[in-house]
Formats: sequence, structure tokens, C-alpha cells
Amino acid sequence: MKIAYTKTALDALKDIPAPIRKAFYKQAGLLLQDSRHPSLRAKKYSEAEEKWQARVNKSWRFYFKIVDDAYLIGDITPHPK
Repeated sequence: MKIAYTKTALDALKDIPAPIRKAFYKQAGLLLQDSRHPSLRAKKYSEAEEKWQARVNKSWRFYFKIVDDAYLIGDITPHPK
């Protein structure tokens, strides 16, 4: 598997604070190693869209789809509370 990004995700990466960006890259690496890693808390977000959600940290989430042999990162956003 590999990681790919949508334009929305790339724009989000430019705009998020550096510590969040660093945490995201760490979590993306864990996603590549094991999508069931406990710190990701990955879960199906939308059955209809085949979209998944995973944790960057307590306050941020990233959303992805599995397309062929890639995790397509769609967005990185603050977690709605």
C-alpha cells in the first residue's frame, strides 16, 4: 500500500500547525504499517462513500478512502466536538 493525497488534503497540510502536521505524518506511517494500529482508531466513517476516519491526535482527524493499492487521504480537519 501507499499514500496518495487529494488537493483538499494537500491544501490542509499547508494550513495546519506544524505540530499537527508532524503528528499526521507519524500516523500516516502507522497506517501504512498496520491500519488497525490502536492509536489510529480507524473506523468506517461512511459506508455509502467508502470513507474512513482515523485519529491524528485527540483533537484532529484525517479521512481517507482505499483506492486500489493506496490510501487516498481526502482531508485533515479538527475533530468536531
